[in-house]
Amino acid sequence: MMRLYDLAATIRSKNAGPFTLTIDLVMPDAESFQRVLSSDALAPTAIAALYDVPEERVRVVPFERVLTIKVTLPRRVSSGAPEDRDVYGCQQHFPLAAIEL
Repeated sequence: MMRLYDLAATIRSKNAGPFTLTIDLVMPDAESFQRVLSSDALAPTAIAALYDVPEERVRVVPFERVLTIKVTLPRRVSSGAPEDRDVYGCQQHFPLAAIEL
């Protein structure tokens, strides 16, 4: 078993508007890309449970040409709201990065 964080070349998150986050998973090679993409840990159901968001709002979009997988999901709190602890969404990739493959 290996954590996604140890396998990916880059993992980053950012806002995709005030109500949505996007997480980019950049893989170092085609084998790693396929391994992550085929993992049950990257299924919308698993990501929804990990982030406590509705499954139907989670999108996993592969871009094979650049060995990148983009995950979009709703923010639990709107960016800039009083209870928001990460206005830019740049620290939201950690739960996904820690998954075991």
